[in-house]
Amino acid sequence: MSEQHKLQIIKKHLDHTLSYSEYKELIERLLKEGKSTGHTQNEAYLNYSKLGFNRMKRWEKTSELTSEQIQSIQQVDLKQTWLVITEGWCGDAAPVIPIMKKIADHNPLIDFKLILRDENDELMSEFLTNGGKSIPKLIAFNLEEDQLFFTWGPRPKEAAELVAKEKAEHGKLRDEFKVTLQKWYNQDKGKNIAEDLVNCLKAAN
Repeated sequence: MSEQHKLQIIKKHLDHTLSYSEYKELIERLLKEGKSTGHTQNEAYLNYSKLGFNRMKRWEKTSELTSEQIQSIQQVDLKQTWLVITEGWCGDAAPVIPIMKKIADHNPLIDFKLILRDENDELMSEFLTNGGKSIPKLIAFNLEEDQLFFTWGPRPKEAAELVAKEKAEHGKLRDEFKVTLQKWYNQDKGKNIAEDLVNCLKAAN
């Protein structure tokens, strides 16, 4: 599909977006009701959501950007919206979204928004990864200027390579690999995520 078509689809869904605080409040409220975000409601997704929410709060406190990254972010002079397609149960979203928020907080020209995947299938279908509805998926754009700057996701480069290798060897992501992936995120401390995103910003600028 053309870039113009994609921008039109984005525009259609902007009324469904959430701020970062609204997103966290929604997850917390649903957890109190014994629910997760999204169409799938079962014990597994509820547990994923609880884990993800706690991890997200931890990443808010522990992840840091380097002074060089902050300088690069502040030098960006293109007004843009960062729209992240996500769900509260998503294991990759927990470390990624707080870092995206920190980047956006360092530049007033970046408007940070989130939107739920399952409730916005038309939008998700425009931004597939290898044909799949993988999340989190970041879309950076400026509707006033009719510009789609870049997309990113669902994982930073190194994590994506680990996932590709796992799928090639086993045909799926095994439960033990999901634990390995979370350990990778914890050991990397968000460096890969921040580096990927700042590079995307610099290339678009």
